[in-house]
This record gives sequence, C-alpha cells and structure tokens, in this order.
Amino acid sequence: MPLENLKEPESLLNQCFKFVARHLFTICYIDPINNCYQLRDGITLPKEICEKLIQVFQQNGGVLDDKFVTIFSSPETSLRRVKLRNSSITDKGLAILLRHRLEELDISKCKNITDDSLSEINKNGDRMISLTIGYGTILFPNIISCGNYIMQDPSARRYYAMNTPNLKRLAIRCLNEQKNKIYFPLLLRSVLKLTHLDLSGCSELGDLSYLTELPHLVSLILYNVDNIMETLKAICELRGLKHLDISQSSEKLRTFHQENQILAKIISSLPNLESLDISGTNLAGRGVAESNVGLNRTGLSDIPGLSARVDRPLEFLGLYGTLHGACRRHDIPAKLIAGDANEVQILTAAAAYIERADLLQRVLNDLYHLFRYETCQNQCRALSVVLDAMERHLSEKHIQISGSATLFYIVKNTDKTSLGGRIKRTIITTLLNGMNAHKEDDTMMRNGCLTLCQFEIPHDVLFEYERLVLMLLHVVSEMEQEGFVQRIGIYLLNSLACQVEGSQKQLLGDLGAIQRMLSLFQVCLQ
Repeated sequence: MPLENLKEPESLLNQCFKFVARHLFTICYIDPINNCYQLRDGITLPKEICEKLIQVFQQNGGVLDDKFVTIFSSPETSLRRVKLRNSSITDKGLAILLRHRLEELDISKCKNITDDSLSEINKNGDRMISLTIGYGTILFPNIISCGNYIMQDPSARRYYAMNTPNLKRLAIRCLNEQKNKIYFPLLLRSVLKLTHLDLSGCSELGDLSYLTELPHLVSLILYNVDNIMETLKAICELRGLKHLDISQSSEKLRTFHQENQILAKIISSLPNLESLDISGTNLAGRGVAESNVGLNRTGLSDIPGLSARVDRPLEFLGLYGTLHGACRRHDIPAKLIAGDANEVQILTAAAAYIERADLLQRVLNDLYHLFRYETCQNQCRALSVVLDAMERHLSEKHIQISGSATLFYIVKNTDKTSLGGRIKRTIITTLLNGMNAHKEDDTMMRNGCLTLCQFEIPHDVLFEYERLVLMLLHVVSEMEQEGFVQRIGIYLLNSLACQVEGSQKQLLGDLGAIQRMLSLFQVCLQ
C-alpha cells in the first residue's frame, strides 16, 4: 500500500480484517480429526474477503500453512487471486486453493511445494491468467526422461508441460535444474496467449527461437540469464516487444564485445520498445564517441547504442551497476533511469528490482547511506520501498538487516508526530516479522531492538504486545550473556513491565518474564 494512504485513519474494515486474522476462532474452529481450521457453519466469505484475509494474516505474522488454508476448503469461500510467497504450504494445501480455479497465483519461495502440484495446476488451470513460480519452489520435474519424442506425444507431455491455455503472464525464476534444452520449448508450447514472460535466473534456455511462436509477447525478462549473446538473434525478431530486460547482477557482470553495435541492433530491431534494462552490463559503452561503429550520431546521446532514440526517449532505462558509470552521464535518452547516481535513481532502482533479492540488497545499502547522512529528501517514498522489500523478502536475512538498519535512521531522524499511528504500526509489525524470521542473528536483533527504542514505549507497541514480549524474552534469554543486544532487550522489557497494568502485567508473568529475569540474576551472581 502507498505510504500516503497509511497517513489516513485506518478504516473499520481493515481493523476488522486484522482482528479476525489474529483471532481466527471468530470465524473458524479446529477440526479435531485433522487439527486444521474449518469455517464455522452459517458463514459465507466472498472472494474479496477471502483474498484480503490471506494477505492480512501473513502480513501480521501468521504462518500460511495447510492448517490455515483448509479454511478455504469450504464451499462457502471463494478465491481468484492468491499470493502464497514465503508460505509453508504443501501440495495438499495448494490443491485446496486450486480447486477455486484461480486466475492469479504466486508460489514464489514456497519450498514445500513439489512437482506433484503441476498436475493439480493443469487440472484446474483453465482460468489462470497469471502464474509466478521460483526461488526455491520446485514445480517442474528435474529430469525429462522420455527423450525428444515427447515433443510430439501429448500423453507424455502432460507430466512436463502446462495446461493453462489462457495464461498471459508467466514468471519462472531460478529454474536451473533442467539440463535438457528441449525443456523450455516444451513447457511454453501450450501457452500461446502469453504477453509477459519472466525467465530470470533460468539456465539451459537455448537460443530462444521458440519464443517467436508467442505472437502476443510484449514483455521479456532475462535477468541473470547466461549466454545472452546466443539469444540476441531471436530477441531481435520479437518486434512486438515493449519491455526487454537483459540485465545482470553486479556479481555476475557480463561483458559484450562490440557493445555499441549490439545495443544499436536491439534498438533498431525493436521499434515498439518502451522499457530497456541493461544493468550490470557494458552495453552502455564508454560514453564517448567512437569512429566506424556505424551508428547514427545526429542527436546527443552519451550512450552510443541509444542514439537512434534521442528524439523518442525510452520510458525507462536500467543502468544500475553498468560499467563506466553510465547512469552518471548527462545525455541519456530515457525519461526514468534506475541507477545509483542520485536519490531519484536509487528509488527508481528499488522499485524496479523489488523482486530481486541480490540486487535489492545493494540498492537498500545505497538507500541506507542516504538516511545515515540525512540527505534523503523523499522519505515517504523511501520508507514505502523499505517496508515493501522487507515484507516480500522475509526469508532473506541480508534484506531484513539492511532494511531494519534503514528503518532505524528513518524513525530516529523523523518527527514522531509526522509518522502517524498507522505508519508506526506498520513499521513495528514489519520489524517483528523480520526479527521472528531471524531470531538467531545478532545484527538483526540489534537493529530491531534499537529501532523499537525510538518509539514511545509502551503506547506505540501495545497492539503487538504479546509478540513483542515473546521476542524480548528470547533476546534476554538466548542472546550473548551481558552482550549489547541482551542489554537493550532487558531495557525494553523493563520499560514495558513498569508502564503496563492489569492483564498486560499479568501476561508478562504468564509468559515467564519473572522466571527468566531471576535466571539472569543467578547467572550474573555465579
């Protein structure tokens, strides 16, 4: 959600969603046979409520697993768009959701899903329009054992291909187990309506000539794909492309020979191109005029290969981590640039690479330095980016560490009254989610505790009181004895204990705070 919206008072509807997400027994009960949630009799939930409930449940620290999604086995529920990123769901739970004949499904970072789910997707995928797979989700079999004849045999293909005839958006990220170059041609043969294809981090793609059979393709993402040179001929034949991404992460920098000619060829071959990402490559050239390169130099462009677009600049150009400081040049024929030359470029890069943990970590570090030295002007947009990054990449420790460090400076250097209650609550919940996911990391615990110290205790944290107490008890019990993190944890726990009354003080005792503090005293006295 845009941060501007968080400045407004929270709607009654959103408050109800949060309450139900934290108190599922208001609409569910536990089935004693399978120990899973079941919807109570007499309750009907339309798709708008079901989809929002899944989102809010996960945002507020709930574990998205089979026990939870069994709620949607009830015929009184409905789903169309489901995002299961970072969930613990298995094939069994996914099968329950797929029976709703979903239109959009995101199963990124769902490590408990196996290739057994492919048949369920094929069985219920006739309405599916958008599918996102990858980053640890193994949906496809590792080996094609049938040989080349499966290209012609439909009965053999059903175990490898996708039966989603209406699919328009497909993202398959980091699928690098396949060693047979017939796999992707086979996989994509039945999805002829595709308009957007993302194959980031995939290997053994071949020359991509099979993509010419996708007549409606307008967006192609090949981030961190090897052997881009081998694919350029096919790419240049996709004349309908509006968005092309052939970028590389900085750790896997790719150097092209005759880089200016290659970029010029891409530009001349793709007349409808509006967005181009060449981050992490040398395709922007050296930024100086070169003789005998056969390029049109009638306009001013400090990127030789883009001279033909001087009078018709690109809407977006990715130049983050390019050689020879391309993003710092003056005459760049693009309206929006992702790079690290200034705050606007860094924020643009963060938004563009929000799905790419390896690249996003570097961008967040750039953003961190802006806040550390108090030079960030657009704090609202920057805060929104950091919160989004931490929510999407909960399992990525370095994203959580970098994000929490930036949150510390944002909260520390911002007038607390200007943050507003909803923004504070979003920051605190995001921090606790990250801390809970990386409990054993001292740096994450330190960043989280230091940031929490910037809030008004206990007023700002009462809505997450029990989760915070449990986290602080972990900090004081499990972190290094008499270490810095433990001392901060003790300070926060003491601040809570001294300023709450009644049931909240009782909860401290029920959760074992007194016993744990006595244990600490005993250790110190030994």
